[in-house]
Amino acid sequence: MSRTAPLTGHSARHEGHRVPTRGHSAHAITRRPCNSGQRQKDREAGMPMRAHVGDQLIVESPTTGATRRDGEIVGVHHNDGTPPYDVRWSDSGRVSLVFPGPDAHIHHTGHPADMAPGAPAPRTATEARASARPLPDAEVTALARDAAAAPSMHNAQPWRFRYFRGKRLFHVTADLARTLPHSDSDLRALHLGCGAALMNLRVAAAHSGRHPTTELLPDPDDPTLLAAVSLTSPLSDEDGPSGLYPAIHARHTSRSPFTETEIPESVRTTLREAAGAEGVSLSFASGWHLQTVLDLALEAEARNLTDHGSAEDLTHWTQLSAQTPRSATEGVPPYAFGPRRRGGKAPMRDFAGGQPVPGRESADFESSPQLALLATPGDRPKDWLRAGQAMERVLLTATLEGLSSSFVTQALEWPDLRWPLRDPVAGAGHVHMVLRLGYGPPGPRTPRRPTRHILDIVP
Repeated sequence: MSRTAPLTGHSARHEGHRVPTRGHSAHAITRRPCNSGQRQKDREAGMPMRAHVGDQLIVESPTTGATRRDGEIVGVHHNDGTPPYDVRWSDSGRVSLVFPGPDAHIHHTGHPADMAPGAPAPRTATEARASARPLPDAEVTALARDAAAAPSMHNAQPWRFRYFRGKRLFHVTADLARTLPHSDSDLRALHLGCGAALMNLRVAAAHSGRHPTTELLPDPDDPTLLAAVSLTSPLSDEDGPSGLYPAIHARHTSRSPFTETEIPESVRTTLREAAGAEGVSLSFASGWHLQTVLDLALEAEARNLTDHGSAEDLTHWTQLSAQTPRSATEGVPPYAFGPRRRGGKAPMRDFAGGQPVPGRESADFESSPQLALLATPGDRPKDWLRAGQAMERVLLTATLEGLSSSFVTQALEWPDLRWPLRDPVAGAGHVHMVLRLGYGPPGPRTPRRPTRHILDIVP
């Protein structure tokens, strides 16, 4: 069965993985003598440790008192400044969640005495310093690693990043060697996945205290240059998407059954607002429209199982083809296929392509799946990039709300099935993604390519 592809864009499938968290931009740490006697008195008095973002955590040797490790506190989880903290270690540039022990103490970096512990430092000073400092290569690498945690169709990871030190500028480019020629002949899914990576980059940059000034498709002569992100400005008074950062490495695609618990309307409203912040509409299918979406997904899945091109794309990225074995850093591994659907109405893709997989179980899925559609009035590459950013913003928000998620893209891969996905009553325009949302187990971590394979740093 052949596809016609009148467009030139992208419809995405999506994986995620967990790496150490990161936060505000790192800077050189100046070691100063500290009052160990006062620290001892505080411990004996049972006074809790308190810190601000930007303070220094110092871990000493319990025998000699010498500094073993230090790092900048880039995240405070409690309003009163008590642990745990997100700490960027000076020796590696990585960020981890730390519950300080008795061998650790805080070196405060000169906050006003009347500032409540745990409150962020004044943006005008802290973020001006952050924007004035060049980004260390370790932080640039961490930003790219965060961006690459985004989902993409069949986990193809079709992105590359180039960072220009002198301009403090990221370029996000399409890696055309990682396309799906049959399932995504118009590259719409590629744009969605790269848009999701761009959203992660924006979130991570904002979390580091830098405002990401973003321009989509900045060079008309180079359609593979999808976005330019400048990090020369401090964050404004509004946090923007920085609060979504904890979800970047917690979001994973879950192909397991969800419960029948209905998503509260307040949460649905929050998800609609997340999509709307990127200029994209989100609607939950219901009634006859939901049944239409389910029927179209089932029709597309049946086509995919008998279409040679679809099967070729699938086996290429699922490590099931002896002719084209995949690297362990890409694609959808069998452990992430999820159980085979035995019953229920959730429209699940069979990543095994009908083949038996040792140890794979069958399960009953939800009888009333909750499907959300992302749409825009237009259907051009900029619309696909906006939809990809909105998709990831919704997924990160859903993760923070305790929801699990997966993707229903089968009908989006067939042009004659994609248009009927829209709700003609709402007139939402062109549907770019169908999300399956609900309460269920989180998905497993899926592989990512090493950062050195996706990032170039130039002067």
